[in-house]
Amino acid sequence: MSAIAKFKLTGVENVPGSGAFVLAPNHYSEIDPLVIGVAMWKIGRMPRYLAKASLFEVPVVGALLRASGQVPVERAGSGKRSNPLAAAKQIADQGLAVVIYPEGSLTRDPDLWPMRGKTGAVRTALEQGIPVIPAAHWGTQLVMPRYAKKISVFPRKTIHVRFGEPVDLSAYAGRVHDSVAMAEATDILMTAITELFEQLRGEKAPAERWDPAKHNQKDTGRFEQ
Repeated sequence: MSAIAKFKLTGVENVPGSGAFVLAPNHYSEIDPLVIGVAMWKIGRMPRYLAKASLFEVPVVGALLRASGQVPVERAGSGKRSNPLAAAKQIADQGLAVVIYPEGSLTRDPDLWPMRGKTGAVRTALEQGIPVIPAAHWGTQLVMPRYAKKISVFPRKTIHVRFGEPVDLSAYAGRVHDSVAMAEATDILMTAITELFEQLRGEKAPAERWDPAKHNQKDTGRFEQ
């Protein structure tokens, strides 16, 4: 990644030097987890991800996931392993950094702005009593555009990553089972991420956040751009 892109990091002082927290970045390229992983590594924190358990069965990939301490999560069935929040608790108890994309998948917004968020990031932070740090990056699309099949190596790109101040969710403590409260908390987090993204792009985001349901889109899978 260092050969492909130069990383410019800002807001590093907002990332805890120790202890557990949730990092909540925007998401518009398949290479985002690697970009955020490198950014975290550069500031001295090893990120952990909640990865599909099936990936741990893939040769080489599975070995790398296990060696780097990633957490397998079953998306179907029952039991502790099927619960992403239980997996996050395991990591939080160890005082590590957990990266959770609040959008859940690549944004559907045509201009790559953050779309409607899901409650996983704020719910994890509130259930575990740990901070949630918003983050945004820009320039990743030059390395690998959304849904692209190849990485652009030359010329070397610049990726900007900005970490925000912890989002104040104190008003929602003890309300993780209140769906309305979790939706409100998620909107606050998405606003914080969007503001960071606006600063990196030097533009204003649309007044209304993109909602796939309102545009007859599924939350996951490719779509015509």
